[in-house]
Amino acid sequence: MTDGSDAALFAGAVPRQRRAFLAGLSPQEQDAFIYHWPFWARPQQRAPDGDWSVWLIMAGRGFGKTRAGAEWVRSIAEGDGSARLALVGANYAETRTVMIEGESGLLSIAPPKQRPVWEPSLKRLTWQNGAQAYLYSAAEPEGLRGPQHSHAWCDEIGKWMNNAGQAEAAWDNLKMGLRVGFRPRMVATTTPRPVALVRALVNADGVVISRGRTQDNDLHLPAAFLTAMKADYGGTRLGRQELDGELIEELEGALWTRAMIEGCRVGAVRVERSRDTNMSATPDRSLDCARDERDWGLVRIVIGVDPPASKTGDACGIIVAGLGVNGKAYVLADCSVEKASPETWARRVADAADRFGADRVIAEANQGGAMVKSVLHAAKISLPVKLVHAARGKVARAEPVAALYENERVHHVGAFPQLEDELCELLIGGGYEGPGRSPDRADALVWALTELMLGNERVPRVR
Repeated sequence: MTDGSDAALFAGAVPRQRRAFLAGLSPQEQDAFIYHWPFWARPQQRAPDGDWSVWLIMAGRGFGKTRAGAEWVRSIAEGDGSARLALVGANYAETRTVMIEGESGLLSIAPPKQRPVWEPSLKRLTWQNGAQAYLYSAAEPEGLRGPQHSHAWCDEIGKWMNNAGQAEAAWDNLKMGLRVGFRPRMVATTTPRPVALVRALVNADGVVISRGRTQDNDLHLPAAFLTAMKADYGGTRLGRQELDGELIEELEGALWTRAMIEGCRVGAVRVERSRDTNMSATPDRSLDCARDERDWGLVRIVIGVDPPASKTGDACGIIVAGLGVNGKAYVLADCSVEKASPETWARRVADAADRFGADRVIAEANQGGAMVKSVLHAAKISLPVKLVHAARGKVARAEPVAALYENERVHHVGAFPQLEDELCELLIGGGYEGPGRSPDRADALVWALTELMLGNERVPRVR
């Protein structure tokens, strides 16, 4: 319980200390304590310091985005009777049921004696000091043309309808109406989705971004829920977006798409993970597939290796893959290591070979040639090493492997986020726009799958 909030420290105190603290409060103070947001808020839920125009809270589900937005509105309204606030949701129904009447809505978070008056027919909230907030729908952007506001809270902007440009029009009309008071400001809360409005805000000036994961709110979420979410979605694109709060964009012209990889993902019934590698399968050859009950016992296992050019350079890509009796390939593990000495990455290869019973290690020889083989044999003399030479660029070598994915002939046993990020940022026709200087994991995967699936292809030659 170290999320940075005072509530976490309070929860970590011994029961005697908590009872003594509460006993020292008067009944009025105890009532106020429940609604004292600075005590309960985590750092990412608190309004940032400094001069900003837009505060974007982009985080996973259950993080507490709605609560943070509502508490910000409450602090503005209770502190400034002249405030005129806009509350904008995807539609009127969601604005009312989530932002106003929901469990984390403005009516629920306010102390009973300070609760604003809610007039549904007028779509208006009024606080005792005269501050007012009005409801709007992002699906009807013309409703925001004309009204003036000092502050605004926009909820779940990632799901605002934009098939005819409504989302962007609503945002633009809202911003043009923020002309009341000394320092108009907006808060936008959303689960990240790669839509035009969210992408624009991420790259805009004057926008402060708070990020977070579902797991960050573990004090207030059932442990069974968190365990189930991690087991079902950990590492997948959906999990990274909806739980980890990552903005995962599709790169136009990429060889692999996120949908392609999600469609090829399968799960192993027996899962093993080492402490320092991303392994998602057992080392034996009788893996069980969660989505396909047919026998896909593995008849061959290889390890693709893309050695780094220098000791302090890129990662050493180390990918384990197997060929099933059904003729399909299965990616079993990403054992890659970053900024490692030759001895370290060679030992990682040897350990993976032992763990999975690899038949062959396929290593690119362009960087070091015989040295690569000698380093691997120094780690384990019996390693069955095959050196391969890259006559074409990484992207050109990857294209036939991407075609295997398109034809559903490759599956990922579990999730490999770093590898999948690299795959999805290799561009058709050449180029790489992903993490790191080079797609080392992706290149190792290409070597492994080429050996398993394309090694016996005959190449036409002119005699």
